[in-house]
Amino acid sequence: MTQAAHRHRVVIIGSGFGGLTAAKALKRADVDVVVISKTTSHLFQPLLYQVATGILSEGEIAPTTRLILRKQKNVRVLLGEVEAIDLAAQTVTSRLMTMRTVTPFDSLIVAAGAQQSYFGNDHFATYAPGMKTIDDALELRGRILGAFEAAEVSTDPVERQRRLTFVVVGAGPTGVEVAGQIVELAERTLAGRSARSSRAIAGSSCWTQHPRFCPRWAKSWD
Repeated sequence: MTQAAHRHRVVIIGSGFGGLTAAKALKRADVDVVVISKTTSHLFQPLLYQVATGILSEGEIAPTTRLILRKQKNVRVLLGEVEAIDLAAQTVTSRLMTMRTVTPFDSLIVAAGAQQSYFGNDHFATYAPGMKTIDDALELRGRILGAFEAAEVSTDPVERQRRLTFVVVGAGPTGVEVAGQIVELAERTLAGRSARSSRAIAGSSCWTQHPRFCPRWAKSWD
């Protein structure tokens, strides 16, 4: 009885842009691919700001990873959070609730993404949540819509204007899009339904270390 030939196994940690791009690039390769992800979905981060401002629901920007890769025969998606990587034994240990799985690999690709950085000022997170996950976007949505509601019930014009003033730190694509969307939310979406808010339209400001950080958008803001 002959032993089946060993098939090269590539383990990919993460199902974001990097992880899925790597998996798809191996579609026609003579390898087995295992994608390990702690979430069931692939998050399209560039549209998080639209979830934060109530334009899109979270499901619209987070299709399931298995659905995306369903036609790729050499790939398997394993749900779990990676706990350890043993380079000597060439294994990855992941955990899903109380179940641990050890996955061997011949090649390993780590595409686990990044965390929000406050540049040594982590206490800022309490007042200014980042924009990296669905939970971040939903937290921002609650704060933005909550500010409009608080302004609506306030009888103090100074307090109302304070509630309708938003500061966005960072003038990259996400910061500029968020700032513009807040203004649009006030002018188009809420103006007809929120009498006081329509009379005191929300304002938003972008703060950045680089005055012309996004020249592509800068002209429309000058």
